Amino acid sequence: MAAEGKVTGQSQEQFLLLAKAARGAALASLIHQVLEAPGIYVFGELLDMPAVRELADSEFSPVFRLLTIFAYGTYADYLAEAANLPPLTEAQKNKLRHLSVVTLAAKIKVVALLFPKFSFRWDCLLLVTAVFPQCIPYSVLLEQLQLKNVRQLEDLVIEAVYADVLRGSLDQRNQRLEVDYSIGRDIRREELSTITRTLQEWCQGCEVVLSGIEEQVSRANQHKEQQLALKQQIESEVANLKKTIKVTTAAAAAATSQDPEQHLTELREPAPGTNQRQASKKTSKAKGLRGSAKIWSKSN
Repeated sequence: MAAEGKVTGQSQEQFLLLAKAARGAALASLIHQVLEAPGIYVFGELLDMPAVRELADSEFSPVFRLLTIFAYGTYADYLAEAANLPPLTEAQKNKLRHLSVVTLAAKIKVVALLFPKFSFRWDCLLLVTAVFPQCIPYSVLLEQLQLKNVRQLEDLVIEAVYADVLRGSLDQRNQRLEVDYSIGRDIRREELSTITRTLQEWCQGCEVVLSGIEEQVSRANQHKEQQLALKQQIESEVANLKKTIKVTTAAAAAATSQDPEQHLTELREPAPGTNQRQASKKTSKAKGLRGSAKIWSKSN
């Protein structure tokens, strides 16, 4: 594809060089060659040449109008003015149909991106791309391109893919074309103000998103600092509490002339004789119960 694009660029430059010296019928013939040449889908530089613009007010105005349709229009636009325009060769028809598919894909993409519910939100923009892919129904393509059957349509799309005009897939089950990528077309001068305004709105939206991200980062940093301060406070209180316990234990041990560690051990564990006394009490209680049982049986 890269080598093909390089060759296409070189051939386009050659046509531009030839167009600088051509006039009248020779220039009109050269334009027909450009419209038929494979791989050339951009015509803005040719339209901007003074010699080409002069054709608009000459007997070759239909050729100039045909060039503008290839630059900005679609196959349907050509059919609407076919009576006043030169006939197209088969290669020119296919090229204009390729460009028409590109225009349809671009329109669907714009509708998806400008869906009002998801304005200027990156997460929702990804959602829009997933929910609203650039899918063109076969019925729309057949009508716009004036093709007789699906076989012709699919052959045309495959040809456009090999020409690197677009990339996508044919969904035969759902009868639609899913477009992942398409080339850009020429832009009219009067459309520049609209594009500028759209880019400005996009920049403003990006600034809003950026400010929101910065605000979230600032809040996260503040929360982090608060948690660190709370952690340090708790650790300090725990250390002070340990010191207090140690000092209290040492004072109590000093009062009883014992080692502090031994004093703590005695506080935690009961005295050895305590368990023995409790065991003897339980034994005496059991004996008393047995004795009473014997007296009761004798009395009976």
